Amino acid sequence: MAESFGDAFTLVEVTADISFAGEPTQQLWIALAKPSQAVALVRAAVPEGWGSRLLATIDPLNEDARKAFEELKLEPGAVHKLPSIVNVASYRPRVL
Repeated sequence: MAESFGDAFTLVEVTADISFAGEPTQQLWIALAKPSQAVALVRAAVPEGWGSRLLATIDPLNEDARKAFEELKLEPGAVHKLPSIVNVASYRPRVL
């Protein structure tokens, strides 16, 4: 029996093994999956050797956040690289 991906939007930070000006290249990805599955799904989408870690989950009851991420039209189990943010290292996420 297949495991359900659930309906949680989960943010995952990815650190590339390529650096820019001596700093690691970082990306922010979103997965429509349970936090326990999101990191593995993102790792499968990026090159081998890149690091990833769970950053935050979006409360499914937060309508504003859900509407923003639903515009991506992700299917359960899908991942998407988000546009660059200025400095992922200083980004302090919170569970919405």
